[in-house]
Amino acid sequence: MRDRWREPVIVLRLGDTDVGFDVPGRRQDGTVEGKRLVRRFFLNILRGLGTAVFSVFALVNGGAPGRPFQRDVRVTGPENAMVLDLADRLRSVAGPWLVCSPSCLAVVDTGTTFTDPADAPPPVIVWEARKPQAPELNFRKRTLTWPDGSSFRFPLHGRSEEQHLRKYHESPDVIHWNGKPQ
Repeated sequence: MRDRWREPVIVLRLGDTDVGFDVPGRRQDGTVEGKRLVRRFFLNILRGLGTAVFSVFALVNGGAPGRPFQRDVRVTGPENAMVLDLADRLRSVAGPWLVCSPSCLAVVDTGTTFTDPADAPPPVIVWEARKPQAPELNFRKRTLTWPDGSSFRFPLHGRSEEQHLRKYHESPDVIHWNGKPQ
């Protein structure tokens, strides 16, 4: 991507992309409301049974039942929000990476992390945006915000990615694209 954009880039591994939605016309899992109603009926029955089994298992083992199928709401916006293009594409991604530069953003899929790197498929650009169409990036809040007010709070893969981000970002939103000066 650095060669393609001819700019310095910051690459971050994204965490769980099975996120919750708070967008009119979408269910919390991101599917369109009013579609596949019979399928949803049976999935809700299975989800209820799974929750019941999980709750009984947790209570027997001295834990709290909790909600095993609850998603963190990370996608918000108005109906037909601009964020939905990215969010819908993220649903099928196995190994998402966020690639950022001063004027471009992209999400790249490297495939599953369980394969041998020698057998891994080549990286695929799933989504790309350039300024002025690119959303506003806020590393401190870990959000992408579009002009229509919709936003995506991106989860990082773990502590190592947070430490990697600190090499380039410092408060209050100062970004060192070539790394922090020593």
